[in-house]
Amino acid sequence: MFSFRTTSLEEQLDKALHEGKVGCFCTQNCWDTERGRYMYDIFRERGNLALIFNPRDTELTPLTNHIEFSPEDLKDLNAVVVEIQDVGSRYFNYTKDVFRLMDALKAMKDEAPSMYVVDHNNPAGRIVEGTMPSSAIEANVPKVAHRHGLTLGELANLYYHEIGAKFALHVISALATDSNHQLMPWTIAPASDIPGLFTCDMYSGGGLWNNTNITPGIGTARPYEYFGAPFVKTGGRDIVPVAEGVMLRPCSFTPSCGRYEGQKCFGYQLMREPGVEYHSLMHTLQLIRFFKAEYEDFRLEEGFEAKLSDQLLLDYVNGLVSWEDAREHIKVEEQKWIRKAKKFILYDDQPYRIK
Repeated sequence: MFSFRTTSLEEQLDKALHEGKVGCFCTQNCWDTERGRYMYDIFRERGNLALIFNPRDTELTPLTNHIEFSPEDLKDLNAVVVEIQDVGSRYFNYTKDVFRLMDALKAMKDEAPSMYVVDHNNPAGRIVEGTMPSSAIEANVPKVAHRHGLTLGELANLYYHEIGAKFALHVISALATDSNHQLMPWTIAPASDIPGLFTCDMYSGGGLWNNTNITPGIGTARPYEYFGAPFVKTGGRDIVPVAEGVMLRPCSFTPSCGRYEGQKCFGYQLMREPGVEYHSLMHTLQLIRFFKAEYEDFRLEEGFEAKLSDQLLLDYVNGLVSWEDAREHIKVEEQKWIRKAKKFILYDDQPYRIK
């Protein structure tokens, strides 16, 4: 059973939320701006909060982590309330954790608690980039484009139907959530490596760097806007590909954690041009192909193929397919994804591709 609710979580009259045992699956983004409390405080005040599932480290821990749980944790619950801030790309860890939760609920069959998703606006907007998975893919990832243009509630709606789930799924409209009216969706950082305004626009492509030996600036104040490595030379090389919507500035940085912690890296800063839409995935693929051709030290690492999950795009990175063919492939696949996504849209505005 699926339902879309247009009143706030606190106004829901379901017995499971008032008298049952409630687990809250959440990040720091479950802050209620009007009442100055977190979502789980609703159930703490009612006296039926059973468990809080949240990231295993503090919200500003430099490395992105996960929300851990076990099937045993779910057994005696009557409801699981989910409130995280998705970032618009299919490889975001906390969203994959939500899908892992949905898989676990499906496996519980008739004993599964009801799931409630408190929806939020997508900070990456309705723009679509890339292709649906067509080869081996990461675990707990639905068949959506790299930048999907949906909200978490819409993604849950899609995944629910994709896996053939039977547990009760209820989505609380983003329009009923006060924080969506009072805060921009990136004001509270969705994760420590998604800190600000432009990060989500860079992440759909920049997330691929995490499966190479070039760092996307993890451990700096501007992840996914900076990328580089100790072996990169920013002077006297061939011209680095530049895409519409951004400028590239040669730079240096020293990560405070993660890959190349404490080592001086050389690379580039991506600087957004005001008012111009930027296709991060296309540009990042051009950059990866450039570095692969230009630097003997550059390498694709474990998980890259599963994250990309598209043989033609992988062939492009490896120099086997032309840019024109790769670009046309992306265009066609984006159109396919938009047609599929329309079946799961819960709001008036629609996903669209960059022309």
